[in-house]
Amino acid sequence: MSSIESAKGAAAATKWARNRLESRSVLGMAAAALLAGWTAHLAWTQQANPSAHSRMPDRERMVLTQPMPKLDGEHLKTFLVEVSYDPGEASAPHSHPCPVIGYVVAGSLRSQVKGRPETIYKAGESFYEAPNAVHLVSANASAAEPAKFVAYLLCDRDKPRSVAVPESNVKGGK
Repeated sequence: MSSIESAKGAAAATKWARNRLESRSVLGMAAAALLAGWTAHLAWTQQANPSAHSRMPDRERMVLTQPMPKLDGEHLKTFLVEVSYDPGEASAPHSHPCPVIGYVVAGSLRSQVKGRPETIYKAGESFYEAPNAVHLVSANASAAEPAKFVAYLLCDRDKPRSVAVPESNVKGGK
C-alpha cells in the first residue's frame, strides 16, 4: 500500500468519524431541545392548573409498608389471588411458603397467625403474613355479609401457594 493510498484511507476515515460525530451532536441537541420543551410544557401546565398537581396526594393512600424477607431475586414469581368467603365461611389452617400481603376489598375478615392475636380486618385495611407463618384462622367475620380480599404473594421458588398445616402445628397456637 502506497503512502498516497494510506493518506486517502486516513482522510476517508477522518471524514466518516467527523460525520458520525456531527450526526450524534445533532441528535444530542435535538434530544436536549425535546427534553427542554417537555419540561417547559410541564412547568406551564402546572402553573396554568396548579390544583391538578395538588389533588394527586388525595388519590393515593399508603395502605401497607412492610420490609420483605431475603428472597432469591433470580426466580421471583408473583401471584395475585382474589379470595371470597360466603357469610360465616372459613378456611382450614394453612400456611404459605411466600410472604403474603392481603387487602380486604369488601366485608370483614377474621384472621389469626400463630403467635399473634386474632384480628378483624375491614374493607380498605391490609395485613402481612411472613413466609411459612401458620394461618390458624381465616374466615368471614360476618354471618350475614360476604367478604372478599386480594392476596398478593411474592415467591422466589416454585411451590404451592397454600399448604395444609398438620394438626400438631395448630394446637396451642393461640
